[in-house]
Amino acid sequence: METLLKLLEQTVAQSADAILIADGEGIIRYWNTGAEKMLGYSASDAVGQSLDLFIPEKLRGRHWEGYHRVMASGETKYKTGLLTSPGIRKDGSQVSLEFSMVLLKDEQGVMLGCASIMRDVTERWLKEKELKQRLAKCEAASHE
Repeated sequence: METLLKLLEQTVAQSADAILIADGEGIIRYWNTGAEKMLGYSASDAVGQSLDLFIPEKLRGRHWEGYHRVMASGETKYKTGLLTSPGIRKDGSQVSLEFSMVLLKDEQGVMLGCASIMRDVTERWLKEKELKQRLAKCEAASHE
């Protein structure tokens, strides 16, 4: 069992995906090397900071409304499937994120926070945007 725990710790710590844990108030409590590489903040920069660290300012109101609702209810409509959202890197550049959430509860079912596993899908998002623009141009040209 101890060996399995060590393997799980290595997996989470060294994953290329960003893995983070936030407490019930939205304060970052864990930040792996994947998050460091993806978002540009070291673990020492990120741990202890609000999730606002990488959430775009225009999305914060909606994010916190949902976050506090989930923390109060212990339920989310996003139990399965992936969410998508833009994020902001330390250098100010935008990243397109695809992520899943895990609700973290104690033995009595009290909400402690959540974990997120995030992947940078910026390249795919840009390709899809370009294809949509090209398709729109083709459709416009065919109606002339």
